[in-house]
Amino acid sequence: MALPVSIGAFLQSEIIEDPLYKDEGVCVLGIFGKSAMQPGSPKESLLNTLADKHIFSLFGLGDTDNQESGAVIQAYYNQESRVLYLVLTSVFDNRQLLKACETLCAGVGHAEAHEFWKGAEKQHCMQLLYLFSLCHVLLLIHPTCSFDVTYDKLFRALDALRQKVLPLLRATLKDSPVSKEWKMNCRPCPPRLLFVFQMNGTLRVSGPGSGNGADGCGGNSDRPKKHSPRRRLQHALEDQIYRIFRKSRVLTNQSSNCLFTVPANQAFVYVVPGPDEDPVGALLTQLRSNCALRENDTGTPAPGPRRYNQMRHSSRQPSFNVENTNLSSGGQLVDCTLKEFLWQHVELVLTKKGFDDSVGRNPQPSHFELPTYSRWAQVAYRLHQVMMTNTEEEMAEIAIKVQAQLKVLEGFLDAEAKFSENRCQKALPLAHSAYQSNLPHNYTTTVHKNQLAQALRVYSQHARGIAFQRYAMQLHEDCYKFWSNGHQLCEERSLTDQHCVHKFHLLPKPGEKPELDHNPPIMQHNSRGRSSSACNCGRKQSPREDPFDIQAANYDFYQMLEEKCCGKLERIQFPVFQASTPDPAPASDDTSRTPEPALPAGEEEEGEHLKEKEGAVSHTPGDSTGLSLALSLGQSTDSLGPYGDGTEGPEKRPSVVDRQHSTVEYLPGMLHSGCSKGLLPKFSSWSLVKLGPAKSYNPHTGLEQPGFLPGSNFLLPWDVVIRCRTEEDVGAVEPLDGSSSSWPAPNKALAGKRGGAGYLWRGRRRDDVARAFVGFEYEDSRGRRFLSSAPDKVVKVLGPGGAKEPATRALNSDMPLYVPSPSQGRGVKPHFAQLARLFIVVPDAPLELTLSPQVQPGLPPCPVFHPEQPEVVLAPDSMWVLRFPYAYVTDRGPCYPPKENQPLASYRVLRGILRANTASPPPQ
Repeated sequence: MALPVSIGAFLQSEIIEDPLYKDEGVCVLGIFGKSAMQPGSPKESLLNTLADKHIFSLFGLGDTDNQESGAVIQAYYNQESRVLYLVLTSVFDNRQLLKACETLCAGVGHAEAHEFWKGAEKQHCMQLLYLFSLCHVLLLIHPTCSFDVTYDKLFRALDALRQKVLPLLRATLKDSPVSKEWKMNCRPCPPRLLFVFQMNGTLRVSGPGSGNGADGCGGNSDRPKKHSPRRRLQHALEDQIYRIFRKSRVLTNQSSNCLFTVPANQAFVYVVPGPDEDPVGALLTQLRSNCALRENDTGTPAPGPRRYNQMRHSSRQPSFNVENTNLSSGGQLVDCTLKEFLWQHVELVLTKKGFDDSVGRNPQPSHFELPTYSRWAQVAYRLHQVMMTNTEEEMAEIAIKVQAQLKVLEGFLDAEAKFSENRCQKALPLAHSAYQSNLPHNYTTTVHKNQLAQALRVYSQHARGIAFQRYAMQLHEDCYKFWSNGHQLCEERSLTDQHCVHKFHLLPKPGEKPELDHNPPIMQHNSRGRSSSACNCGRKQSPREDPFDIQAANYDFYQMLEEKCCGKLERIQFPVFQASTPDPAPASDDTSRTPEPALPAGEEEEGEHLKEKEGAVSHTPGDSTGLSLALSLGQSTDSLGPYGDGTEGPEKRPSVVDRQHSTVEYLPGMLHSGCSKGLLPKFSSWSLVKLGPAKSYNPHTGLEQPGFLPGSNFLLPWDVVIRCRTEEDVGAVEPLDGSSSSWPAPNKALAGKRGGAGYLWRGRRRDDVARAFVGFEYEDSRGRRFLSSAPDKVVKVLGPGGAKEPATRALNSDMPLYVPSPSQGRGVKPHFAQLARLFIVVPDAPLELTLSPQVQPGLPPCPVFHPEQPEVVLAPDSMWVLRFPYAYVTDRGPCYPPKENQPLASYRVLRGILRANTASPPPQ
């Protein structure tokens, strides 16, 4: 074969052998090792020397350049010398190493890169085991003149791997045409291992008799030495290698049990000298010696064995000058050439003498077989199928089992991984202890993450190596299993921002009873927080549990108290969802707002008729009615702060289509400015009840309800000016919404008019001023109640006569939704009181009060909440109480009460909650 090819292609190709050599045996020579970072590989160059042919290119591998970066075995069969060369090229060679580095991208981590290199080493070991199972002689090439002790670990790993796969290889070779000993030992003979080292400049000897001490020996340097410094180096390396392998039990007395053997009475180490100082002269000398014929040589080749002997004699003459072979003048022994060094071992194979390398008192002879090429090719093909590439189905099962045995190499080849494993295993219990220190029995996700971070810090202080990431992931899993196995606290938070105290549990389904023994248990949420709240009308207080859903917070508690207190009171029912199907569904969260559709002709006329009908009472631009209607229509006004566009315009009434609500889908939360049109909740979170006529309130005694702080139960007076209307101003309405033009300030007269508040102008009667009463009630968690006269002032009446301060300031301001409770406890944490009710007393006068509450319970962009009926007209001679929601919830979650560091001014009730309209008919 002209050029070397890969072993797979070599075994599948048909080689036409010369009939003269067909029945003769073939010696298989394996070459492996490492190469220095030089342009030419020493293995290929030495093979060119041994074969006397330019087989391998010194600056490229030809076909192997297109191979992958893994291990590759190149085969070359020299029929004349009856030697089959198998050259192993792996990542230990410079060209394959560069290819392997190119395949690793920059983003590969340390652990991934380590796995890549260890995978390449395992592949290299499998290729070596293949060579040790087929070769008679193995040549280890090393780029320096010092022995690499890592080969001891490598050979022990190969020996262990061979013992594991030996039964599988026997099953593979059971039908091969070889001897019984070969089938039993799965190799033709215990291969003999030879070592070839490269001179790397450590020895520089000018002559064979020079005594400059370069040989490393002491004594008289003038006395001639029997051996050259290079030969003495070879002897020293032989002693060192033999001693190391005997200590590690790689070499034993019985050669048949060893992975390889070394000769006892022959040299097995050769040191190739450095390049000659005159390479041209050396080449000319070799050319003359190679071209000169010996006296007994003839021009025609002899047939049969004689031709073989002539070939073997001529093969000892190398074509390259690899060393100095001149005789020394001092009687020093002449150093042999590399080919002479190797051929003395090859001749033992070709002459079928074999290797007798067993030592000891009773050495046992080892088996030896010299196969023909055809028999060897059959065995090599079978082993290649189970050890290299699996292309036949009958060998697939054995090949899988052979690959599974590669795990035995981990303990030998991956010492750093073993160290990392042991180190990380010791650090893992320390990390577990750090995680479980100072832990409550049940804890939340935040506590779990904090403890896990502490455990990882402890782990990173002790763990090292490539197993760091894998055991860190195991630490994550172990800590999560510990937390989820009975230590996980319920993550649900109440509407007052308090965690449930139970461990992880399930909620009971409708009609299902709690089961504490169930895993996980079935029970209701409980934060162990209790507060005291009054009913809708405020006349009865009762303790309540901390609510976790909007229905329990804003509906169920007050419905329970209605049966005991205010169930029979007159009330205004806010519109709620009325289902037209047996199984209504909640509206989806991603329901987008639809633009207002255009009305048909008939409905447009009806809308105009409604506008004309409602035009009897007009309103000033930018008043509260425009604000509430804008909220109900999804529009923006200037009073919405960041939600408005700052423009003022005439009031817009809802169209007929806007007032048609869905009967199929209901609103899952509360109604606010961000909700889609046409949706209503299943229950109302607001309540508006009538306590009785106007005289039910006594301004001298105040509200006679429980829980009020002393002197803080008096409603604020609100004097509303009623103007007599004539036929010219029918339908005109005095703007009585709290502006300076509605009524005079207390104790001040109107500009340009004489007299006080009772004498507004000439001819007005004193009964033209109607007195209403308004009270903003706040309630804290302990049931303490009080009324507020301003955003920062609590009503405090000490003497008789009731509250003197008018309600003007409160009505003209954004009242806070939360204020600090005036009765703080002993704790450091402040208590907040929440706006719970609005008391309104409408006098018996031609006056109507329009109620339009709007609440912004959070920082922008929090939406504005309002009842299902944005505006409610309160009839004269009545006392009403509006109960605000206990909690405010949107489709994105609850609006929690403010924290200590949050401004209370952002939680507010928008001004314009009340608007006064004269209701007296025009004089006849």
